[in-house]
Amino acid sequence: MAKQCYVTGRKSKSGNRRSHAMNASKRTWKANLQKVRILVDGKPKKVWVSARALKSGKVQRV
Repeated sequence: MAKQCYVTGRKSKSGNRRSHAMNASKRTWKANLQKVRILVDGKPKKVWVSARALKSGKVQRV
Protein backbone atom coordinates (compact mmCIF):
# COMPACT_ATOMS: atom_id res chain seq x y z
CA MET A 1 0.00 0.00 0.00
CA ALA A 2 1.25 3.49 -0.82
CA LYS A 3 2.11 5.96 1.94
CA GLN A 4 -1.10 7.75 2.89
CA CYS A 5 -2.34 9.42 6.07
CA TYR A 6 -4.53 7.00 8.04
CA VAL A 7 -6.72 9.85 9.35
CA THR A 8 -6.97 12.50 6.64
CA GLY A 9 -6.05 10.53 3.52
CA ARG A 10 -3.27 12.95 2.48
CA LYS A 11 -0.78 11.49 0.02
CA SER A 12 1.71 12.54 -2.66
CA LYS A 13 0.63 15.03 -5.30
CA SER A 14 2.18 15.34 -8.73
CA GLY A 15 2.78 18.24 -11.05
CA ASN A 16 5.41 19.89 -13.19
CA ARG A 17 8.83 21.26 -12.34
CA ARG A 18 9.31 24.49 -14.32
CA SER A 19 12.67 25.90 -15.36
CA HIS A 20 13.28 29.56 -16.21
CA ALA A 21 12.76 28.57 -19.85
CA MET A 22 9.38 27.09 -18.84
CA ASN A 23 10.47 23.53 -19.66
CA ALA A 24 8.19 21.06 -17.88
CA SER A 25 9.28 17.82 -16.22
CA LYS A 26 7.34 15.73 -13.75
CA ARG A 27 7.83 16.10 -9.98
CA THR A 28 6.05 15.10 -6.77
CA TRP A 29 5.20 16.83 -3.50
CA LYS A 30 5.25 14.39 -0.62
CA ALA A 31 3.01 14.77 2.42
CA ASN A 32 4.73 15.17 5.81
CA LEU A 33 3.88 11.70 7.15
CA GLN A 34 5.09 10.28 10.46
CA LYS A 35 4.91 6.63 11.55
CA VAL A 36 3.14 6.67 14.93
CA ARG A 37 1.38 4.23 17.23
CA ILE A 38 -2.30 5.07 17.73
CA LEU A 39 -5.30 3.23 19.10
CA VAL A 40 -7.35 1.57 16.36
CA ASP A 41 -10.41 -0.32 17.63
CA GLY A 42 -8.89 -0.33 21.13
CA LYS A 43 -5.59 -1.87 20.02
CA PRO A 44 -2.29 -0.06 19.38
CA LYS A 45 -1.31 0.00 15.73
CA LYS A 46 1.58 1.61 13.82
CA VAL A 47 0.25 3.74 10.97
CA TRP A 48 1.30 6.71 8.81
CA VAL A 49 -0.25 9.97 10.06
CA SER A 50 0.26 13.46 8.64
CA ALA A 51 1.99 16.03 10.81
CA ARG A 52 -1.00 18.33 10.39
CA ALA A 53 -3.35 15.70 11.88
CA LEU A 54 -0.95 15.24 14.82
CA LYS A 55 -0.68 18.99 15.47
CA SER A 56 -4.44 19.58 15.29
CA GLY A 57 -5.15 16.82 17.83
CA LYS A 58 -7.16 14.58 15.48
CA VAL A 59 -5.06 11.63 16.69
CA GLN A 60 -3.95 10.55 20.16
CA ARG A 61 -0.60 8.78 20.37
CA VAL A 62 -0.22 5.67 22.52
